[in-house]
Amino acid sequence: MNLQRAAQIQVVLEGIDLPATRAELVRYAAREDRDAAAALEQIEDRSYGFIDDVGEQLAPTAVASRGDGRLPQPESGKPPGGADYLRPFPESGAVRPSAPPTNPPKKTTEQQTKTQKRQQRNQS
Repeated sequence: MNLQRAAQIQVVLEGIDLPATRAELVRYAAREDRDAAAALEQIEDRSYGFIDDVGEQLAPTAVASRGDGRLPQPESGKPPGGADYLRPFPESGAVRPSAPPTNPPKKTTEQQTKTQKRQQRNQS
């Protein structure tokens, strides 16, 4: 079942008193939407304390384990923005030392300015 349909079924169940058993969920849903009731007959027979528990049974969203026993590997590389990533108020507009020496920001800005002026002359 897709997540959208599971969410629609959860909306059908909005007024039910919880906790509720599967049979109670099916009876309640049958008054509004027979297809929802049929879908609810397929979920595990137990007591549900939250509508989200029902949605999880209809369309599981929890991450499944890999099954091979391997743990996730740590992320590689540095965070975007370096140390400024965690600094709440980084210095705005500063040139990063990682700028390539062959194309410094000042050179790029000058080239863009020349191009813009040339385009303005051509338009007039």
